[in-house]
Amino acid sequence: MIEAHELTKIYRKRRAVDRLTFRIEPGRVTGFLGPNGAGKSTTIGLILGLDGPTSGRVLVDGKPYRALERPLRQVGTLLDATAVHGGRRARDHLRWLAQTNDIPRGRVDEVLRLTGLADAAHRRVGGFSLGMKQRLGIAAALLGDPGILILDEPVNGLDPDGVHWIRGLVRSLAAEGRTVLISSHLMSEMQLTADHLLILGRGRLLSDSSMTELVRPGGEVHVRTDRDTPLPALLSERGAHVATEGGGRLTIAGLEPGAIAAVAAAHGIPLVELTPHQPSLEDVFRRITDEDVLYRAGTHQENPR
Repeated sequence: MIEAHELTKIYRKRRAVDRLTFRIEPGRVTGFLGPNGAGKSTTIGLILGLDGPTSGRVLVDGKPYRALERPLRQVGTLLDATAVHGGRRARDHLRWLAQTNDIPRGRVDEVLRLTGLADAAHRRVGGFSLGMKQRLGIAAALLGDPGILILDEPVNGLDPDGVHWIRGLVRSLAAEGRTVLISSHLMSEMQLTADHLLILGRGRLLSDSSMTELVRPGGEVHVRTDRDTPLPALLSERGAHVATEGGGRLTIAGLEPGAIAAVAAAHGIPLVELTPHQPSLEDVFRRITDEDVLYRAGTHQENPR
């Protein structure tokens, strides 16, 4: 488990992390989200002892990370997959890491096979693509068979097959009872992968909730008929809010899909579409973080010719 209490980091006069309190628990994938500059990287650095907090504390299995005797056996991390000496061969890179934490050399070949790099183990890392370096970074994170995994943008550079693989991998590791923390900007992928979400904005914790609590049906139903009908008036009489979009399309709030279908059936109105609308994680994320976006781009306007 990873626990933070009133964790704060101030650089000069800027609060990069502002009194964060959270628990990252085993048995689930926790997504770590926030706009650029929200404090995610700083928080991960504080968890891993790469920097010290101004105040507060963060513990890994009840201890500061720097107090762990064999850190690779307890915490596997992927921060920057490109931070590898380009002249070193993949297998040698992992063997060097294994030796620092008394990890058996046989484990190196296991993680190379697991990450799909067995046939590239003899190649120098400088010739690897970004996706292959990402796989090597994941292999290094898995090397000590740790109970905790912290992965920053793990699908960066991976092809669709690799994205599917890492999604299944992290979920299976969480199902084994491990603690998994993933930081990412890919909302669609995070929605498919994470069970729980921590959302930061300007160093503050904006949301700490499960995916099902955060992304739930918004109460709207999309309906389409094949011709003009009295359905909007009939639904309005029952307290629904109906927005007519033309072409027989309606957006309805205040009635469940079953009730809408019952009204239509009772009056002989055929429905071409009846779809409950569920907001995406991207929709919810943008709503939660809208006031905390530091770097907001302008709208492109073409120059008149």
